[in-house]
Amino acid sequence: MEAEETQKVLIILTHGLDTPWRIPTPFYYATTAAAMDLEATIYLTIKGTTVVRKGEAEKVVAKEGGVPVKTFIDQALDAGVKILACQASMELSGIKPEDLMEGVKIAGAATMWDLALDASVVLTF
Repeated sequence: MEAEETQKVLIILTHGLDTPWRIPTPFYYATTAAAMDLEATIYLTIKGTTVVRKGEAEKVVAKEGGVPVKTFIDQALDAGVKILACQASMELSGIKPEDLMEGVKIAGAATMWDLALDASVVLTF
């Protein structure tokens, strides 16, 4: 009998630091998916790459009095969520590889398509 294959979740985040109230939910959902033993990946594209620029997520909160967005990112990474930044979007935002926070990897459009085709669920934010 074959072992059951792990279900995969892909979350695509297109919103960035200019809309801070939209940032925590994708990371929260991904962290929850990982806690449910799902393989969760967040693919950051368009303005989403601005969220993982070193030093930025520490300065932004989703609501007044809330925790910094970095808290949600750290929780996701600690849970085993893969966080990928779109190379082309990084270039558009002037983000260099060395500008990314620790734990974030760079990926291209083909990787996003591979992840989407292999995922059980794809969410976009």
